[in-house]
Amino acid sequence: MFIQTEETPNPATLKFLPGQQVMEKGTASFETAEQAQVSPLARRLFEIEGVSGVFFGQDFISVSKTDDKEWFVLKPSILGAVMEHFVAKHPLFDVEPGASDEAEEDHGEDSEIVSTIKELLDTRVRPAVAQDGGDIIFHGFDRGIVYLHMQGACSGCPSSTATLKMGIENMLRHYVPEVVEVRPIS
Repeated sequence: MFIQTEETPNPATLKFLPGQQVMEKGTASFETAEQAQVSPLARRLFEIEGVSGVFFGQDFISVSKTDDKEWFVLKPSILGAVMEHFVAKHPLFDVEPGASDEAEEDHGEDSEIVSTIKELLDTRVRPAVAQDGGDIIFHGFDRGIVYLHMQGACSGCPSSTATLKMGIENMLRHYVPEVVEVRPIS
């Protein structure tokens, strides 16, 4: 098994490509070792000193590190853990994940606007962000403000504010005149 790695715009996050499907659908984000307890692979990655976040995409795993560790030290351990997991054909989760992080309420009159926003995010934004090892989850629309949660390499990325403001906000404002601002949530 050959696992490729790619740098992301976030210097604290590397993208690992095992050459096979990671998540059948959706994504999973683990920001703490406690959150990672539902996944044998995420648990194993958090056991590596210096790992501060794990994100599963369709065909990649993004791993974030603490500032006091260097990639040349962490990378071999991460590659080993990922390889062992996939070669042994262990399940990604101890139990199948429940409801998606994307469960949110549509508010009557806003439902058409919300549907348009979600469609734009799914077709134009999420594929591009996945290329960089992350994901953006819609969390709500209220009084012209779109609330998004950045995951994986996007979380804590130095260019995330520019991505939100200059990229996503401008695009949404162009296609959905009711949108006046995009704000991140943590």
